[in-house]
Amino acid sequence: MRRGTLEQLEKARLRLQKVELEAYEYRMNGYSEIEREKANLINATSMSLKQLEKSKNETLYFEKQRAMNQVRQRVFQQAVQGALGTLNSCLNTELHFRTIRANIGILGAIEWKR
Repeated sequence: MRRGTLEQLEKARLRLQKVELEAYEYRMNGYSEIEREKANLINATSMSLKQLEKSKNETLYFEKQRAMNQVRQRVFQQAVQGALGTLNSCLNTELHFRTIRANIGILGAIEWKR
């Protein structure tokens, strides 16, 4: 009986060792899987951040270009308005002088006739 008990005890000890080894392997595989998933998540997050940074930079570039175009357009409009104002002023002055000369000519012709 003692021998049978010792054999059972030895079998139980071997089963325990086997189960402990399986549990260790399962844990190691689990840790490896967790590390792989963690690395994949870090890589995916890094790629997402790079893409977001690229998108942000593109958006900033286009917004800068749009703002510069708006400023150019305003400057051009102001330059055109200024040029038109100057041109109208010059034309009005020239027209005024021509009218005066024409009137002087008319008055001169009238006096010659008297």
